[in-house]
Amino acid sequence: METAYVLINCDLGKEDEVIENLKHIDSIKEIHGTYGEYDIIVKVEHVEKMKLQEIIVWNIRKIDHVRSTLTLLGIPGQN
Repeated sequence: METAYVLINCDLGKEDEVIENLKHIDSIKEIHGTYGEYDIIVKVEHVEKMKLQEIIVWNIRKIDHVRSTLTLLGIPGQN
């Protein structure tokens, strides 16, 4: 299983709307609102690494009010 953690910045006051949209993406296993430099962090899992990348680029980054993302890919075997 491939794992990525995506840190998301969104438009001010739109955090709840973005979180609600993230809930509809099957491969997202966890969603947390955060204080600090990023507004939301999500854990994404998929069997295929290429599919994981597609979910981040074509689903998460295309959500209205998402301004930027930072993706951290997990290292297999270090969990």
